[in-house]
Amino acid sequence: MRHELAALRTALHDHRLFRPSVYALRGASSRFDYQQVWDGIEQRQALLEAHSGKVFALVMDNSPEAVLWDLAVLFAGLPCVTLPPFFTQAQRAHCFDQSQVDIAIADEAMTADMELAGFHREGVFWRRAQSADPGIPAGTAKITYTSGTTGTPKGVCLSADALLRVAQELESASRSAAPERYLAVLPLAVLLENLGVYAALLAGASITVSSQQQMGISGASGVDWPRLLGTLVMSGAQSLILVPQLLLGLVTAIERKLVAAEQFRFVAVGGARVSADLLQRAANVNLPVYQGYGLSECASVVCLNRPGHNRPGSVGLPLPHVTVRLGDDGEVLVSGSALLGYLGDQPFSGEWLHTGDIGEFDADGYLFLKGRKKHQFITSFGRNVNPDWVEAELTQRGTIAQAFVHGEGLNHNLALLWPLDPNCSDETLAATVAQANAQLPDYAQVHAWQRLSTPFTADNGLLTSNGRLRREAILSRYRDALSELVTE
Repeated sequence: MRHELAALRTALHDHRLFRPSVYALRGASSRFDYQQVWDGIEQRQALLEAHSGKVFALVMDNSPEAVLWDLAVLFAGLPCVTLPPFFTQAQRAHCFDQSQVDIAIADEAMTADMELAGFHREGVFWRRAQSADPGIPAGTAKITYTSGTTGTPKGVCLSADALLRVAQELESASRSAAPERYLAVLPLAVLLENLGVYAALLAGASITVSSQQQMGISGASGVDWPRLLGTLVMSGAQSLILVPQLLLGLVTAIERKLVAAEQFRFVAVGGARVSADLLQRAANVNLPVYQGYGLSECASVVCLNRPGHNRPGSVGLPLPHVTVRLGDDGEVLVSGSALLGYLGDQPFSGEWLHTGDIGEFDADGYLFLKGRKKHQFITSFGRNVNPDWVEAELTQRGTIAQAFVHGEGLNHNLALLWPLDPNCSDETLAATVAQANAQLPDYAQVHAWQRLSTPFTADNGLLTSNGRLRREAILSRYRDALSELVTE
């Protein structure tokens, strides 16, 4: 067994001996202490080995059962495909076929999808025969799918070493804050959350893993805030991982005295750019927020702020196991942690992974991100603008839910806006744009905007399944509307 995997197994073994009264996993109707977690993993690992599958798929919402099966597959040495609940049936079928999954565990709600994909029940498992060799790189422990911008998910193949090395660094980064209770907010199929749970297990924490529905989260972006805030309070969570929109909701709730900031010891935020205004609001209410940065191809987290080393606005210092430098064009390059390869492609053999992100370091080595290289546009004045930056400033003020910014070859920047509240007035939208502009240099400010009549969604082809803008599709759909905003 490799060193990092052995270290996780040793940690779980020690917790069951020295922390017998601590619950490890808690869901809506079940609770497991560390002894029960150990026994549950061994029982499931034995079942897996008796059924001799080659590629496993975990098609489950968040629950203690999902965590136990994930760990059992990890220790059994099977490649594990994890699929987010917001993927469509067609996307799931693509992932099954590309990876040639032949054994799976799925929630009852997924029965119809599993049958449509050609699986049949065999005891606790879903089974089907492999029809071809999927070409999975040797040593693959996890195949995590990212939808990117095309909608056809790409399989990123990662080793157990790479995954658990990041989990160890996350545990180390939060150790001084000593969080004892962790809440899994994001889907476990999202790699960042998967590693967050591993880190909490390494620390011997108590972990709440409620389903997305129970927490009030639906699809890639729907949130029932009273339900989610209730889960936060009832779980007693001291640590959690959030994306910027969820951080915005938590900060707003604290400002309104609905939740106490004192409950939290370590709140990590990542997945997208975080506006300076939102970070300042978090600081104003004493919420311990630590921004980070990573990508699936590097087994998630690459840089992270942490207690004692926190520079708001940056994504933190590189973690000890990686080296980060900038290319001649400012692109962030990472060495020391990389995917084994994309499923169906040649194995990755380079030293430096090109992230596609533009960044810069300050004098102390903190990394500041400027946006995506491929999204960058150049104004008619020759100024480079990354729309991600501007869109973050627009959407993290509690008024605008979606923003698309465009300015290629233009003398001023344009925006399409969809409000959080459809009844929001144009005057309120205008005030929010003005607030965002006040935080931006003149060349990045929005000079003209139009209110959308309908939001961007995956169903209308303007969002990826995990909520990212399909920029080319939006530009094509709204080209005439944007042209009407152009002035000489």
